[in-house]
Amino acid sequence: MPEIKVLVEGGKASAGAPLGPALGPLGINIAEVVNTINEKTKAFEGMKVPVTVIVDPETKSFEVKVGSPPTSALIKKELNLQKAAKNPKSERVGNLSLEQVKKIAEMKLANMSSVDIKSAIREVIGTCQSMGVAIEGKSAKKMQELIAQGKVKI
Repeated sequence: MPEIKVLVEGGKASAGAPLGPALGPLGINIAEVVNTINEKTKAFEGMKVPVTVIVDPETKSFEVKVGSPPTSALIKKELNLQKAAKNPKSERVGNLSLEQVKKIAEMKLANMSSVDIKSAIREVIGTCQSMGVAIEGKSAKKMQELIAQGKVKI
C-alpha cells in the first residue's frame, strides 16, 4: 500500500502541494483526506506536523497517522518564540519552568528514544540547550548537572 509522508501545518492542510499531487493519481477523495488530516492535527495549530497517509488503492480507503511536531517546535510554542537563539551559548531567548519541560516531554514521549519520563525530560532539556532556552532561570547544561546530582527532582 502506498504511503504519502508530508509535513503540514496543524489544522491547515490543503488539497494543493504536496498532498494533492501525491494523492490524485491514487483515485481517492482528496477533500476527505484533507478534512481528516485537519481534524487530527488541529491541536497542533501553528506548528508543522509530520503526517503519513496510507492508501489502499483497491478499496480507495485510507488511514491518516499523525506524528508529533519536533521538540523545538513545542518549546517555541510554549514560549511564543519565533525562532531559537542564533548563538545559544551566549544568548537566552526564553525560560521554561520544569512543569513546562515535563509537559513537552509527556507530549513527545511516544516518539522519543527515551524509555521513561525522566530521560524524556532530559532530552527536552538538551533541546533547550541547543536553542538558548533556560530552565527555571538556569542554563540547560546547569539544570542537567543538577538533575544528575539529584539536587533537582523530576
